[in-house]
Amino acid sequence: MNAIVQNIPELPLSKRLKADTSGNHDSVDNLVMGARPFESHERYAYFLRLQHRFHGVINGLYHDEALNQLLPGLHELPRFDAVCADLSDLGLPLPEQPQAIQPASSYAALGWLYCAEGSNLGAAFLFKQTQKIGLDGENGARHLAAHPDGRALHWRQFVALLDGLELSDAQRDEAIQGAIDAFDFYRNTLREIFPA
Repeated sequence: MNAIVQNIPELPLSKRLKADTSGNHDSVDNLVMGARPFESHERYAYFLRLQHRFHGVINGLYHDEALNQLLPGLHELPRFDAVCADLSDLGLPLPEQPQAIQPASSYAALGWLYCAEGSNLGAAFLFKQTQKIGLDGENGARHLAAHPDGRALHWRQFVALLDGLELSDAQRDEAIQGAIDAFDFYRNTLREIFPA
């Protein structure tokens, strides 16, 4: 007999996002490492162009008034300028400013921001890899350096804001779709920028 289970607590938004996009996250991780971006300065330059495109298209989200009301302090977190500085450190020309993405709603934008801020948590490993090719938080790898408060604390603060939002089921679904769209964008851009 099938019993109806009631009063199951709903997963916090951050845990829903993680659960519903884990396959996307893993495929992006595998693609990045398969591209060998830390093998040489030449391959790292492709990675910086990828980062410039991704952080460029979402840069406006960090300054969006509605999103800053949902996530106070968001305007302090973008890394696009740091990516541009990294390109300059390596004597690379700045690519054209990417066209800003327009998520379907502020809730979809939350999914894009979840991906971007989550990538900063995972950047600790990438940051160590840059040191093998002579780069660091002062030269060439600024955008991968830890947040001044530390990666873990910064991430916990961001997650607490996300999980504190009172969203409808439909709005949570929009956030998840936004995260999936962000992973798809990153994956497609990587394939476009890195040589086969």
